[in-house]
Amino acid sequence: MRALVTGATGFIGGKLARRLEAMGWQVTAVGRNLQEGRSLAAGGILFVPADLADEAAIRKACDGQDIVFHCGALSSPWGKYEHFYNSNVIGTRNIAQGSLEHKVKRLVHVSTPSIYFDYTDRLGIKEDDALPAKPVNAYAATKLLAEQEADRAYEAGLEVVTIRPRAVFGPGDRAILPRLLRANERGKVPLINGGQALMDVTYVENVVDALLLCAEAGPSALGRKFNITNGEPVRLLDLLNKVFSLLDEPLRAKPISLRTIYRLAGILEWSAKVFAGGREPLITRYSAGVLGTSQTLDIGAAQQKLGYRPRVSLEEGLHEFVKWWRKRTDEQL
Repeated sequence: MRALVTGATGFIGGKLARRLEAMGWQVTAVGRNLQEGRSLAAGGILFVPADLADEAAIRKACDGQDIVFHCGALSSPWGKYEHFYNSNVIGTRNIAQGSLEHKVKRLVHVSTPSIYFDYTDRLGIKEDDALPAKPVNAYAATKLLAEQEADRAYEAGLEVVTIRPRAVFGPGDRAILPRLLRANERGKVPLINGGQALMDVTYVENVVDALLLCAEAGPSALGRKFNITNGEPVRLLDLLNKVFSLLDEPLRAKPISLRTIYRLAGILEWSAKVFAGGREPLITRYSAGVLGTSQTLDIGAAQQKLGYRPRVSLEEGLHEFVKWWRKRTDEQL
């Protein structure tokens, strides 16, 4: 089997590309990080340095592929809308059109549950539940538009399956847990409303499992979206305590109310736009909301239609992350 993996120099895409290569697939990896690209190439993967918005390069990369796994995106709580639009919307359009043009068998698309977020507590969200009237930020807005690009390709005859993985972590994570660890080093982990927000997280290899299931799924999965999590909702405080216990480090949290941190984040956002040239502030209202409000997803559809079962538990996944983090820290000393 021949597969194209976009975002292969990123977290999920890199794990997927390496898993596919180990399974004997012929893998073409698209990404922008040249150092990571060289690492992929050293492992027998064909690396194509390209931006998702480069229509000619992306369409060409689709030529000769059986499956396209579209993991690439600009993912951040902060940034200019045009940058998100070019990467997430135009990029997905290019992938979809390239897949149709070159008669790719199936497109497996990675979206996000950020499209559900509306600063309120929401538990057991299903894929067809009502979405907020207005997306919470540029990332959520453009990822929703990207889903619509994939939907149009499905209507044009391309087999499409979409997943919405929640809060992905594991070895190689550059965002979720590392941000909290760095905040802890400064003694500034925001413990919003006592850390009682209930949330879902997903170990990265479980997401790779889900992507492989999407590639093999039957007709009933086509054109559908699937929530992917570890299926183990956890309180933020319990998650933090577990991580820092494994690291044998104290949790240096700063208790704060949700109202107060929203107000602070709003001031920091304004200051970043006016005085910092648009650089991402220390905390955004979106980040504060994610840490301070409860959101869990129903994964029943993925279990029923894809046969998805989280293979690596939250406990096991945290142990693997901490082993990697310690090794990474030792290498930097």
